[in-house]
Amino acid sequence: MATDTIAPGPEAPAPLSPARAQIEQKTLRTDRWWLSPLLTMLVLVAFIFYATFRAFQNADYYTGNLISPFYSPCIATKCVPGSSLGGFQPFGDWWAISPALLILIFPLGFRMTCYYYRKAYYRAFWQSPPACAVAEPHGKYTGERRFPLILNNSHRYFFYAGLVFNVILSWDAVLAFRNPAGEWGHMSVGTLVLIANAVLLWVYSLSCHSCRHIMGGKLKHFSKHPLRYKGWTLVSKLNHRHMLFAWVSLFGVALTDAYVALVANGTFSNPTFF
Repeated sequence: MATDTIAPGPEAPAPLSPARAQIEQKTLRTDRWWLSPLLTMLVLVAFIFYATFRAFQNADYYTGNLISPFYSPCIATKCVPGSSLGGFQPFGDWWAISPALLILIFPLGFRMTCYYYRKAYYRAFWQSPPACAVAEPHGKYTGERRFPLILNNSHRYFFYAGLVFNVILSWDAVLAFRNPAGEWGHMSVGTLVLIANAVLLWVYSLSCHSCRHIMGGKLKHFSKHPLRYKGWTLVSKLNHRHMLFAWVSLFGVALTDAYVALVANGTFSNPTFF
């Protein structure tokens, strides 16, 4: 009786290794893999120190027609006169500390839960892992299922809040076209600074992974949703440069605050064009 024969197929894949290869070296990489996480840590630490100092300084955040993004909208009654957004000040005199602390929690929460920034500070501060193909010092990995990292799941809600603040900061840029007397048709270096800051924050927000998912997620047929497909396409192009926009906008918001502070404390005047 003839018997069927089966041609030998490709070999089965080798089972996954249960642990890291037993080598003494932390990595076999020969490049300066440690430079990127080191620079990331130094920049983030510098920004944290600067933002903390400015938040508790509670001074030099408003002058004439310019307001720092760290303090906008200023919603405490102890804000500098004229700095509130249309007189909206729901927090009474009981709020004795800096009004910036009422604001920074939202942009800070947006950046802390951002997908890119997670990668950045996980590598820089926790070495989880410090770089590709470099062993991390942790004995186990629990992901983002436990406190505090489980709070990163709130990223989408901070994204929504960030859009609100982008609108407010854009309006601040519009108001910068007024002179200190409240007359329109004025333009200064500070006006351009506030405009640039608002644009950078919009680009950073719109390049966000959550924004991309909101535009095109949960769709089975793009052909049935042409507007969302167009939006998803545009956001996807921005998403490719999300890391760049994250850093540029971070520097932008710090430099904008520094410029307003220097003008407010009289270090130099705000040059005007007309």
